[in-house]
Amino acid sequence: MPVHRPGTTRRRTRFGVAGTLLAALSLLLALPGAAQAGDVPQRGEAHMGMGVAAHDGDTGEPPMTRATQTEGVDVSGHQGNVAWSTLWNSGVRWAYVKASEGTYYTNPYFAQQYNGSYNVGMIRGSYHFATPDTTSGATQANYFVDHGGGWSRDGKTLPGALDIEWNPYGAACYGKTQSGMVTWIRDFLNQYKARTGRDAVIYTATSWWTQCTGNYGGFAAYNPLWIARYSSTVGTLPAGWGYYTMWQYTSSGPTVGDHNKFNGALDRVQALALG
Repeated sequence: MPVHRPGTTRRRTRFGVAGTLLAALSLLLALPGAAQAGDVPQRGEAHMGMGVAAHDGDTGEPPMTRATQTEGVDVSGHQGNVAWSTLWNSGVRWAYVKASEGTYYTNPYFAQQYNGSYNVGMIRGSYHFATPDTTSGATQANYFVDHGGGWSRDGKTLPGALDIEWNPYGAACYGKTQSGMVTWIRDFLNQYKARTGRDAVIYTATSWWTQCTGNYGGFAAYNPLWIARYSSTVGTLPAGWGYYTMWQYTSSGPTVGDHNKFNGALDRVQALALG
């Protein structure tokens, strides 16, 4: 006959409930698009293309280029001080530097990266990592312009870029509907142009754009496309754009990792800078 000790049944019940909750939580985190707790970075640590390989893959193949293209890089705070002379000597001629994220972060290495690329002769610009779940598009455009995202017609400054991609902190589309995301992006772009006189570049990946905007094609007439795809070809572009202006083709290039092709010779990079 089994012996029942005081508290045994209660402990088993408590542990049974805890086990059930743990199993349910594990199932929830396994759902597509859910962020794993151990994989979620700290706010501010996001950077251009950090979700591309995980969502779209990385073939590791060199890019196929049939026309003249110009090598560029993009950098953020996680690269620290960048060896700009090394990049220049390797043929890199343009760069984008992360300036801001949301309305809560500015890149502590921005001066070294932004001014350093300029000082070695590169044409450079800055980008903003969008967090549409924290504040409005217009608010973030103002924050960006006020913290390094401005533009001047000096022939060495590219228009600001909106980095809009998978949410590294939670749900892929930041909890927005497709129409809500389009509205948020439009508000950012309109305010950026109102502040600077330039149409911002849009950096994105086709799969994210399709999922989170419904493959909206309404920005293609004015906003240059910077496409992210780590493969030998750019693949299908988002709706509306018949060509890309820039292509981030790898996150494992020499010196800084994130390397890009500008779709044209250096004089086309200069033309974009001049507006």
